[in-house]
Amino acid sequence: MGKIEIETIVNRQRSLFQSGETLDVTFRKQQLTLLKGMLEKYEGEIYHALKNDLNKSEYEAFTTELGFLYSEIDFALKHLTDWMKLEKVATPITHKGSKSFIHKEPYGVTLIMAPWNYPLHLAIAPAIGAIAAGNTIVVKPSEFTQSTSAILSEMVQSTFDASYFTVVEGDKEISQELLEQRWDYIFFTGSSYVGKIVMEQASKHLTPVTLELGGKSPAIVDKDAKIDLAAKRIVWGKFTNAGQTCVAPDYVYVHEKVKLKLLRAMKKHTRSFYGKKPLENPNFVQIIGKEHFNRLNTFLTEGEVVHGGCTNDEKLRIEPTILDKISGNDAIMQEEIFGPILPVMTFSSIDDVILELKQKDKPLALYYFGENEEKQQQVMTRISFGGGCINDTLYHLANPHLPFGGVGNSGMGAYHGKYSFDTFSHQKSVLKQTTKFDIPFRYPGGKLAKAVVKRLMK
Repeated sequence: MGKIEIETIVNRQRSLFQSGETLDVTFRKQQLTLLKGMLEKYEGEIYHALKNDLNKSEYEAFTTELGFLYSEIDFALKHLTDWMKLEKVATPITHKGSKSFIHKEPYGVTLIMAPWNYPLHLAIAPAIGAIAAGNTIVVKPSEFTQSTSAILSEMVQSTFDASYFTVVEGDKEISQELLEQRWDYIFFTGSSYVGKIVMEQASKHLTPVTLELGGKSPAIVDKDAKIDLAAKRIVWGKFTNAGQTCVAPDYVYVHEKVKLKLLRAMKKHTRSFYGKKPLENPNFVQIIGKEHFNRLNTFLTEGEVVHGGCTNDEKLRIEPTILDKISGNDAIMQEEIFGPILPVMTFSSIDDVILELKQKDKPLALYYFGENEEKQQQVMTRISFGGGCINDTLYHLANPHLPFGGVGNSGMGAYHGKYSFDTFSHQKSVLKQTTKFDIPFRYPGGKLAKAVVKRLMK
């Protein structure tokens, strides 16, 4: 696809949006219903594509990709009418006789750029918000998950008119062509490095953006944590999708008094989930490509392997691996791992952990395990991060009442549930003034006007 074809798509979508067709609540609900029907119709093909690209089992594909989308669509359908309602807000006494409202207005023609790690979920989830808010949509899926990108393109093209919702496949050159267009909103999920490029390109047209990025998300296990449960939830959150999850626990801080107990429990639960020979487990997710596989392999030489550590070059698989004797200066601690390797470090004082984390880039997620409510609040309030859990991992993503997004280097903006609708909506302020009377003191002139204004506004 060339520049002219991309320009044609954008222009057609702009014409459709400007016609006003997408503004009606009935139209929006019809499109959401079509979207759900499309996913149901192609469910078998989706499972096959995700198996081809990442070796995902049907269970993992449903729980981490499809199931979330069904829930999000149902939630949007249930609440959309309320979300779209004109919101009346208070008006101060200085504006007597007037009424104030907020209109939820769609931005227009939107671009959604999706990553490879959850290639269906992270392409469609933002689109649900864009549809609900009344926009048109172009989705650019990742070129690294070709099977999923192909089925995504096929099912969208067979369900929606391209002037409303379409998929543009291609490599980074196509992404560059897309970013050179004038969009009304850009939603990007991916690395911080590429996120900066997206933001730079968007700035040329002053296009607003949401950036869902990543970072090194810590899990902190305090001495009073329920260790066995903490270990189970940490290895589940870490090794789901072979660690290729933006909010996976990137590393663990564990209190020195419970470290050995935690290591034993994590090894036990890892074996329980993936077997004694995970490389032979037909459902263990593979690494996305050779370059990423080689990068992860270099980390296996650091510290001491206490569990796992084996690899399969042909199948691009790395065992769920736990590393001990890691320091903050090691290479594995300098960048997001994004793979099934879990470094473990110790601490003796939670204050030291808080101080250290405050000096790092703000992570996308943080997980604290401990029973003391004062310490829970201390960690949650003193450390800045996108979102997280107390005594769990990942689960905050599945609550449509919670916004999901990063802060600082881990991103900007948020979505899920109503927050998806809000992200793709401009909050337009409107004041309706009375014509039955006109308050004189608002206009210049006279000592009385000055006195009244000062009394009302001070």
